[in-house]
Amino acid sequence: MRRNKAAPAERYPPQKPKKKTGSVVFDAPQPEPAAPRTFRLGAVPGATPGRWIDAWKQRMPHVPLDLVPVDPATQRSALDEVDAALVRLPLADDSLHIIPLYDEVPVVVAAADSHLMTAEELTAADLEGEVLIGLTDDVLGPLDLPGTTAARFAPLATEDAIATAASGTGIVIVPMSLARLHHRKDADHRVLAGGPVSTVALAWPRERTTPDVETFVGIVRGRTANSSR
Repeated sequence: MRRNKAAPAERYPPQKPKKKTGSVVFDAPQPEPAAPRTFRLGAVPGATPGRWIDAWKQRMPHVPLDLVPVDPATQRSALDEVDAALVRLPLADDSLHIIPLYDEVPVVVAAADSHLMTAEELTAADLEGEVLIGLTDDVLGPLDLPGTTAARFAPLATEDAIATAASGTGIVIVPMSLARLHHRKDADHRVLAGGPVSTVALAWPRERTTPDVETFVGIVRGRTANSSR
């Protein structure tokens, strides 16, 4: 009796391994980490950005803010080294965005025991006969004060001029914030009614209006984090 030969085993193509969802790791290109940045805010002497800096820290905790002192005499060139700055007007430059913020009244600084300090407020007429100390860092410009006498010595920096006025040698006229900045126990100040004001403004180069600058402008203008521009 003939035996049937066993049929050859069927040959199947090799099975491809099934992909296991969740167990296979695919190498995907990772985005480059963002370079750390800092917001550099310039400020002239007497400017008071404290409340805006506090708001920035709350709204932008991942972006440190550096406060950079700015000399009013070189504030235009300083704007090329910072993101934005608090400056004193006038500052005319079409390449800048300039937002006036507030006006500072002028004050007369004199020795604490000066007869001028007995008044609550002074006028130009009250200063007749006084010696007016000139300033190398003057921000108010020429003053129309008939009857005053220019000091016989060279103009001084504001801090030195106030120290000199405290000795009874003469008077100094500056924005109120500078009188407070350089306050001394032996000097005092009174508002000069009708005197020239000093306007503090926020300025930055138009070509560098970055998202960070726009955020700071919003803070200065009182916008909340959810406010629209």
